[in-house]
Amino acid sequence: MTTMTDQTTAPVRKTISVNATPERAFEVFTAGFDSWWPRSHHIGKAPMKKAIVEGRAGGRCYAEQTDGTECDWGSVLVWEPPHRLVIAWQIDGRWQYEPDLAKASEVELRFTREADGSTRVDLEHRHLDRHGADAAGIRTAVDSEGGWGGLLAMFAAQAAQAR
Repeated sequence: MTTMTDQTTAPVRKTISVNATPERAFEVFTAGFDSWWPRSHHIGKAPMKKAIVEGRAGGRCYAEQTDGTECDWGSVLVWEPPHRLVIAWQIDGRWQYEPDLAKASEVELRFTREADGSTRVDLEHRHLDRHGADAAGIRTAVDSEGGWGGLLAMFAAQAAQAR
């Protein structure tokens, strides 16, 4: 039996270079989340109108939907602008909201200034085993081209435009 402390599902790690300062990259990833997050990536029952990451520890990560409802999908665990952000990924293997933080994985982003003025963004999606039997499927999804790799490319393009 797998326990919460077992780490049998490897974390997903991605790194991308962003043509922006760490301050700008952090701002686009968080306050500008809606400017780059694809409308197809949501778990609500109605189409997504706006994607929001509240800028504080304890803040919500949610979508406003076209029917006027809101759909939570995570929460901000660590808020250290412009260097570090940790979000609880509260989406289960059925792509539904999971309110129990003990069953949520974590997405950590680090924003590091490079010598050329760009920013290296390191992402780690970890504690996937907290999703239980769904861990491998979630890992496969977030590690796919439609997952963090493609999402970070969209983010980097938006951060470079916004410069």
